[in-house]
Amino acid sequence: MPRVMTSNGYAIGYAEPGGGDAIPIVFLHGVGSDKSVWRPQLEHFSGERRTVAFDYPGYGDSDPAPEGTTRDDYASAIISAMHELGVDRAHVCGLSLGGVVAIAMHHADAGRCASLILADTFAVHPDGRAIYDRSIAASGDLRAMAEARVDVLLAQPADPQIRSEVVETMARIDPTAYRIGAEAVWLADQADRARDIKVPTLVLCGSEDKVTPPALSTELERLITDARYQPIDRAGHLTNLEQPDAFNKLVADFIRAVDTPGA
Repeated sequence: MPRVMTSNGYAIGYAEPGGGDAIPIVFLHGVGSDKSVWRPQLEHFSGERRTVAFDYPGYGDSDPAPEGTTRDDYASAIISAMHELGVDRAHVCGLSLGGVVAIAMHHADAGRCASLILADTFAVHPDGRAIYDRSIAASGDLRAMAEARVDVLLAQPADPQIRSEVVETMARIDPTAYRIGAEAVWLADQADRARDIKVPTLVLCGSEDKVTPPALSTELERLITDARYQPIDRAGHLTNLEQPDAFNKLVADFIRAVDTPGA
């Protein structure tokens, strides 16, 4: 997979199918995955526009991240990678940790964001400290953690192929990178940053998400000016994998409206 060097010294892994003149779309993964989680979206959207899914520092094909790396460092790395790839402005779609990073990106450089799609995420998680503590305690064996958590992440009964994919992806993550990512997501408090968002924003959440329940998405809708919330039925925390057709249609309709206002 290709990599791009960023201004803060990381080589970042990315996947980029597609092309065209439409505003690109950038995808940001969760704490327990990598850019490969966006395969259904890359396949769907690459026929009409540039589509770029990034790894964070420490994840996937990226360079390792040093201890102390923060969500703002992730955001800075993605913004720099976009610049190096000639993506001056994009629809930014993040799931879970990806949504946290998307909010941090908007805070750092709002002009890069044509819109935000915030899926199964939050501004601040009321149980974030407890989830973080449990994650750190179990992070020595990520395969065991994945096997223990996968049925909480996915709506039941889960598709066996998706279940296996989720376990294998999480099992590949470096434990240090996972601990850094866990702090970046679960200890986030970005309510003030969410209130400052002025770009068009779509908030999505699986109706059966037990990790970041729909109430956290409706809170995002309340915090963000003119945000629109859409639940996705029969999906848990990984809506883009569990219900890709519904996810893709909601995102496609939203970004098409942003691209052609008044049409």
